[in-house]
Amino acid sequence: MATAAPDPGAAQPDAVPVSPSPGANLMAVTFRIRRFDPEAAAEAFWQDFRVEIDPKERVLDALHSIKGEQDGSLTFRRSCAHGICGSDAMRINGRNRLACKALVKDLSPQRPVVVEPLKGLTVLKDLVVDMEPFFQAYRDMLPFLVTSGNEPTRERLQSPAQRARFDDTTKCILCAACTSSCPVFWNDGQYFGPAAIVGAHRFIFDSRDEAGERRLEILNDNHGVWRCRTIFNCTDACPRGIQVTKAIQEVKQALVTRRL
Repeated sequence: MATAAPDPGAAQPDAVPVSPSPGANLMAVTFRIRRFDPEAAAEAFWQDFRVEIDPKERVLDALHSIKGEQDGSLTFRRSCAHGICGSDAMRINGRNRLACKALVKDLSPQRPVVVEPLKGLTVLKDLVVDMEPFFQAYRDMLPFLVTSGNEPTRERLQSPAQRARFDDTTKCILCAACTSSCPVFWNDGQYFGPAAIVGAHRFIFDSRDEAGERRLEILNDNHGVWRCRTIFNCTDACPRGIQVTKAIQEVKQALVTRRL
């Protein structure tokens, strides 16, 4: 029996939207991770993990997937997962980044995404490094407001210009991405490193602080600010966009002129 063709002029039923099938946006990505377990072996090794992931997701999401679904022994640090705490800094495709800010799609995921611990710091396990030397250098800079006299009865006022003088270096989240990208730090474990100098800068140029000269003397040491070779790795690595090299140069200038 012949079927009549539909009338093109007749009202058509509303189209039913078709939802994309689950996994439609996923792609298979290989993550090549440098593993190290001192309780199992003396040497580190590389291990590949294949992950089905939306390329708009982050490396941190992939690490969670690997740990939760493939190998629960994978060890890495993370906390806020929003680029504020700085705890998940690591080398990704040869550059220091925060795993929570590195999107898979920006890492040429057609090739293996290489993940390894920060350089210049002792690896404790997998992607976790010993941060104590890094934090000790920061503590050595007196990273707090130093004043004398009686406690004030009102807040210590600053002009907008005085506040702007050190605004950039207040953004540091102590992730160690800058310090562990520095070739001088790799070769001289005594060098204070960019992050510690940034921490000093933040208070040296604070008009309310009275310990600027003390910090400058600390940085005038053989392992202080003069060890910087102005390579700009630190500035490139900073996930907060701090002009680290500029801050180091301003500290050098203050040491020469003794003008804060």
